[in-house]
Amino acid sequence: MVKLSLFSQITSLIPRELFNNIVKKHGTDKYSKGIDSWTHLISMLFCHLGHANSVRDISNGLRSITGNIKHLGCNQAPAKSTVSYMNEHRSYEIFQEFYYALAGHLRTQTKFYKPALKRIKRKVFLMDASVISLSLSLYDWAKFRTRKGAVKLHLLLDYEGCLPAFADLTHGKVHEIKVARKMSLPSDSILVFDMGYYDFSWWYNLDSMNNWFVTRGKDNMDYEIVEDFDLSDEKDKNVLQDCNIRLKGVKAQEEYPKMLRMVRYWDEEHQQELVFITNNRSWTATTVAMIYKERWNIEAFFKMIKQNLKIKSFVGTSENAVQIQIWTALITILLLAYLKTKAQYKWHMSNLITFIRLNLFVKIDLWDWINEPFIRPNSNKTEQLLLFDGEG
Repeated sequence: MVKLSLFSQITSLIPRELFNNIVKKHGTDKYSKGIDSWTHLISMLFCHLGHANSVRDISNGLRSITGNIKHLGCNQAPAKSTVSYMNEHRSYEIFQEFYYALAGHLRTQTKFYKPALKRIKRKVFLMDASVISLSLSLYDWAKFRTRKGAVKLHLLLDYEGCLPAFADLTHGKVHEIKVARKMSLPSDSILVFDMGYYDFSWWYNLDSMNNWFVTRGKDNMDYEIVEDFDLSDEKDKNVLQDCNIRLKGVKAQEEYPKMLRMVRYWDEEHQQELVFITNNRSWTATTVAMIYKERWNIEAFFKMIKQNLKIKSFVGTSENAVQIQIWTALITILLLAYLKTKAQYKWHMSNLITFIRLNLFVKIDLWDWINEPFIRPNSNKTEQLLLFDGEG
């Protein structure tokens, strides 16, 4: 008989020593009179997995399992006022640093999948940002427009596993390229981004680091064709043009003095012509289009975390509280991605999150359940419920 809940087994995946070292480094528990940093982390993980709407939900949810709270490594369930206070006063930086430490640890424990670009040997990164709306009356520090507040989540997604390799939360007005310029980007990689990162000098910086990039070209981009390639032998009839170009204009040429490659491609699905710009001149035109197409993964990631985790509404109103909720959401995604990758059953992430939420405090073996979530009528395993018989 399993004695631990799913929630307890999931949180046990976290290397406690790794977290404690970061806490010790920042000294966040030195003068703590409320809940310690570990209980704070557990509380916020419950916020996301339990879909808590307030600090009251967090407190009451954890109090409801008083007999099992020690299995989570916590001495007691926190009061709602304590959670609120810690979200405002305990620095979000410990959760930020722990996210990167946990990501590194989990990558040593499993191999995350590479969805479609298996032939591409270089590391691929997808870059984008998404606005999260806030009520200006509650979040007066996050002024976005006259009557609206917002923050913006900037991500650099590692294509292997589609997990953030870099994240930054800024005020909603901060432009994507401003954050991109301060990123510590890896060399010898491939970066895929949209027209929000239209900056020739930044492109040239990527090129100087031996990075390849694929982006969209703007309609008003001023250029001249240097070499137009013959497409008579091109098997992909959706390739409309493949050519080397040089930017026109004194400033543009100073910012990007080298040649670029332009590929015009017909998108059959959306019935439109797309223009791609890249600094790679060895790929086929079809490969350029295929690489950019994979950018949808980062859009899908934003959609998934907004729909399934608590990052559209917040349990605290201070900037620090919002940062904590975002970083603990990313930590939650790391744990879920690890489970999804290790599971024998082919889970969709949204279904995995939903089923964990429904069974959060059920005492069943995590790996038995995650490998075989749907029990057949003739099964001898009686610890699980037959919710429905079908695909996840």
